[in-house]
Amino acid sequence: MADRVTVIGWDGSPLTDAARSALGAATLVAGAAHHLALPEVPHTAERVRLGSVALAARRIAAHRGTAVVLADGDPGFFGVVRTLRAPEFGLEVEVVPAVSSVAAAFARAGMPWDDARVVVAHRRTLRRAVNVCRAHTKVAVLTSPGAGPAELGLLLDGVHRTFVICEELGTEREQVTVVTSDKAADHTWRDPNLVIVIGGPAGPVAAGDGWIAGRDPAAGPRGWVLPDEVYGGGLGEGETDLLRSAQLARLGPRAGDLVWDIGCGSGAFATEAGRAGAAVIAVDRDVAACARTETAARRFGVQLQIVHGTAPHILENLPEPDVVRVGGGGAAVVSAVADRRPQRIVTHAATRDAAELVGRDLTEHGYRVECALLQSVELDTRAWTETERSVAFLLSGVLPDRAP
Repeated sequence: MADRVTVIGWDGSPLTDAARSALGAATLVAGAAHHLALPEVPHTAERVRLGSVALAARRIAAHRGTAVVLADGDPGFFGVVRTLRAPEFGLEVEVVPAVSSVAAAFARAGMPWDDARVVVAHRRTLRRAVNVCRAHTKVAVLTSPGAGPAELGLLLDGVHRTFVICEELGTEREQVTVVTSDKAADHTWRDPNLVIVIGGPAGPVAAGDGWIAGRDPAAGPRGWVLPDEVYGGGLGEGETDLLRSAQLARLGPRAGDLVWDIGCGSGAFATEAGRAGAAVIAVDRDVAACARTETAARRFGVQLQIVHGTAPHILENLPEPDVVRVGGGGAAVVSAVADRRPQRIVTHAATRDAAELVGRDLTEHGYRVECALLQSVELDTRAWTETERSVAFLLSGVLPDRAP
């Protein structure tokens, strides 16, 4: 095992005395090509091109001597330190940090970033990174080859955002470009690059100077499911707060998910799924329902994409969902949704026959089906008398090979 491992962050500025000292004593240096070309790298040191960090970590673990790993930005922020410290390598490291590429990018843009979401996009996580960009107004995306500005722009089809694209930060070839998301695919971008994604309707601003990075959980009203009256009345029979809370519990929308809300009605479910951090596409054939949904989303500062059209036909060109609520359309729409293979589907039915029809269809599509009869009774607490009663069959389907 290496006698000493030092990880040095580099942001293009002159190396610190601590970094120069560590490099001067190194017998092995790992880094990208531009790191290994630095004049401070000893000519006698073994050089390891940093492609796979795991492979480099094995080389370092087997090395007898002093090792240095060079990385762009702050290596402790979505960087190599996590891999090097993994238990399978047994490496203890010293870190000489630098300004992270995220901080540098926002500095170039002249913007604060304590309220931004930060995500990493590579081929496996690109879709989830895009969903975070759909759901939030300020996101920094650390890109990779094949998951860069062009791919982000293509997958954000139908959602307008502004891209601040920072190429080769900290180098002589550094360039910062501002384009709209629909134009990002028209250009070839140099790696490495970072994209600040900005846009969407502004939500309510929390009082004070801010106290937590990312989205302030206190910015909106308290409660996972809001009372029916905050949506101004006019909720459909499948939109009561009891049924909504059960649907949200079964679907469990979260950051990185894309939720379809088909038959969005008042926008209550779509808004609350968005408040949970998920990206949401709300669909309804009624123009008035789409308008109500947009009003609800704006009121609570939620980013929704609203699509006017009739299911199942309108669903054909929508991006792949993770979880789906079917608020209207019956068995035919549920069947069309199941063909797209989301992880979870939830719907409701007014009668047992309708519930059985939907349940059989979900089972035939390979879903594990659960059904519960939900009954709520509202009481006037002055006399403890019944004022309103509602009954619905709640159906949920989970695709076993895509759970959780």
